[in-house]
Amino acid sequence: MLNAISDINWWSVLVATLASSVLGGVWFAALFAKPYAVALGRQDLPKEKAVPIFFVGPLFCGLIVVIASALMIETLDILTISAAIEFGLVVGLGYLASTTVNTAINPNIPRPLFYGAISSGYFVLMSVVVSIILVPMR
Repeated sequence: MLNAISDINWWSVLVATLASSVLGGVWFAALFAKPYAVALGRQDLPKEKAVPIFFVGPLFCGLIVVIASALMIETLDILTISAAIEFGLVVGLGYLASTTVNTAINPNIPRPLFYGAISSGYFVLMSVVVSIILVPMR
């Protein structure tokens, strides 16, 4: 699999990472901002000041997910958009969404299943979008 690193199209990794970040911003700051605050039990608290880690952290984590997906897509020789969608769904549901829900099930998240649903929705969609970007640019 590590041999696949030299075969990765790094421009597609950059585009997919930026798409992941933009989608996350729209998802959590616009589309689901209020429900997300409710899921976290923060609906009655003042909005926190945006600090750099709120932007850099998700961007870096998204880059790691994109690189891992690019490696797997290359290794599995995924060549079609339909196969990219299937791959994105398997990774999104099988790894990202299930890990998100598992992480949410703790005493610090007041509405873990609600949080899991909101966040998992993003991760599944992000995984599919990333896969669709990565495959044609191979």
